[in-house]
Amino acid sequence: MASPNRPSDWLVLSALLVIAVAVMVTQNHPLLRSVRAHTLGWTAQVERGFAWVGRYLHALERNEELRRENIRLSSQVARTRSVRRRNEELRRLLRLTDTASAPVQPARIVSKDLFRSDNVLTLDVGRADGLREGMPVVHEGGIVGTVVLVADQYAQVMPFLNTDFRVPGTVIEPRAEGIVRWDGERLNRLRLDHIVQTEPIAPGQRVVTSGHSDVFPPGRRIGTVDSVAAPPGRNELRIFLRPAVQLYEISHAAVLLRTPRPSLTDSASTAAP
Repeated sequence: MASPNRPSDWLVLSALLVIAVAVMVTQNHPLLRSVRAHTLGWTAQVERGFAWVGRYLHALERNEELRRENIRLSSQVARTRSVRRRNEELRRLLRLTDTASAPVQPARIVSKDLFRSDNVLTLDVGRADGLREGMPVVHEGGIVGTVVLVADQYAQVMPFLNTDFRVPGTVIEPRAEGIVRWDGERLNRLRLDHIVQTEPIAPGQRVVTSGHSDVFPPGRRIGTVDSVAAPPGRNELRIFLRPAVQLYEISHAAVLLRTPRPSLTDSASTAAP
């Protein structure tokens, strides 16, 4: 009797299985169609699940691409706005150069220290550009400060946001004169002292440099009256101003190349930084 474990027997069995599968697939018998239909439904559900996973992964990848593109475009818009703002500031400084009565040296503000009572600014111009201690620094919007230290290529400025800074100011409408200073508290507020209570001062009135300042030419904007109070028992008004120039926003300024006479120099030009 032949052994069932011969290789030829296994080859015959495999061939029969292949033929049986082929018959099941090719025949159109109702039972076979039912089996194939159930198999198709099951495989379709499996394929749909894999297709959903694929779409989800594609959506995640697309969302990441859109996020990177949004960051890139936002950064580009921010740079464009910054350049546009800087260009507009430079155009205003050019107009200031054209209308100033004294020679003007434009400058870039390379550093700002606005976190203490003795704040300072640093400009990228110095003695080689004609700067000297005591010269006024202005912006198209108004005054900025006074040069207090000069090197060959750089200069240090005492801004109006410095508790040592003083400048004579005039309220335009009633022609009331006082002294403008910073009390060291808020970066968007100055004080106007020595205005008596009989003066008709009201919020919204503009304050400019007076003719008593030999550092700043008269008529340069200092700020706008923000609030007025009449403290009981005092003869002077308590007046707060909004500065005409926001120091933390500007990146350029201009130095008026005019040196004040020592005898009439404001206290701002002689104080140390």
